Amino acid sequence: MLALRLVRGAHPLVLLRRLLVAAAAAGVGFLLLCTLGYAVGHPDRSAAATLRLLWCLVPLAATTHFAVAVARTDPSTRPRPGLSAIGLGPARLTAVAAASTAVSCTLGSMVALLFYLHLRGDITGLPFDGAAAELLAAHQPIPLAGALTLLAILPVVASTAAGLALRPRRTPPAPEGIEKVAPSGLPWGVALLAMGLAVETYAGEGGGDAAFPLPGRFDGSPGGVLAGWILTALGLAMAGPGITHWCGRVLQAVRPGAIRLLAGRVLMDEARRIGRPLGLVCAVASGALAAATLYGGSQAGGFGPLTGLGAALVMACTTATLLTAALESKQCRAHTTEALVRLGAPPTALRNAALMRAGVLLAVFLPLTVLVGQLAAIPLKG
Repeated sequence: MLALRLVRGAHPLVLLRRLLVAAAAAGVGFLLLCTLGYAVGHPDRSAAATLRLLWCLVPLAATTHFAVAVARTDPSTRPRPGLSAIGLGPARLTAVAAASTAVSCTLGSMVALLFYLHLRGDITGLPFDGAAAELLAAHQPIPLAGALTLLAILPVVASTAAGLALRPRRTPPAPEGIEKVAPSGLPWGVALLAMGLAVETYAGEGGGDAAFPLPGRFDGSPGGVLAGWILTALGLAMAGPGITHWCGRVLQAVRPGAIRLLAGRVLMDEARRIGRPLGLVCAVASGALAAATLYGGSQAGGFGPLTGLGAALVMACTTATLLTAALESKQCRAHTTEALVRLGAPPTALRNAALMRAGVLLAVFLPLTVLVGQLAAIPLKG
């Protein structure tokens, strides 16, 4: 009940972020229900149905990551003076954040169920009722228990992840002015990236005569390529903080001025917060580039509507997660920014430092994205 009251009284931008989480959850729920419908309508194709379910894990993971990022930036879950006196300590606020995430994801799952039943023709009286009856196996009854179980996966996973991410930690503060330790995941990220490309190469060479079939119509997609792409995404996510940290170091090299010094220091301090979502965006963009290389021109028909929905969900969620992480970084630097303004720093200097940070990250991650995408597409070409 407290979570519902906080949702009702939240700022419009906070409500917008929660509605975006609900919309992403609706897309994932619809994909899961389509997987269930395919399994019911084609009982002799259990392998293809399992493969559909595996491909649904990618947008589910992206939506979970986005939901956790939104929960981290929610003002209602931050400890404030006086809240502990009324029973809202750090542990209770974590429970409130998990409950709010569960409410948003459950709302999206219910919308997905209504929309799915509407397109099947089970709910009539509205436009487009039964428009996809043949595609969604309307001639077969959908098991209610199976549908509700699939729809409950995302709320449970997202709320659990939000609770774990926001749980109270008993770590003493670092003294003011002490430089943070550099992220140590860069070597492991490079190793996972190389392993993922190797797995994709092995799976692509054994995939048959044709190029790698993405799950546009979910027939014959090798699971090894999916495993390789997941390893590649994990590698880029692990390497992202280290790359961002070294970008900050490079900015401060060779007699830096005030703007370069400020931009580099912020990149080093915020490397962990923005590096991981930046690495995931890089992984998704490289996957899209590889897919465009393989399925350009006459092969564009290999994409189906479910592929488009899943790809749009992953791209939108990873991009929104990056923007949300940038907003969280800005909120965490609010006191520093106010102190700089009080000391006489011109606002143009702060804007130039922000543009410099964005330009350096773009100059580093854009070529990396193109390189990984080209390397991933080479072994998959027929």
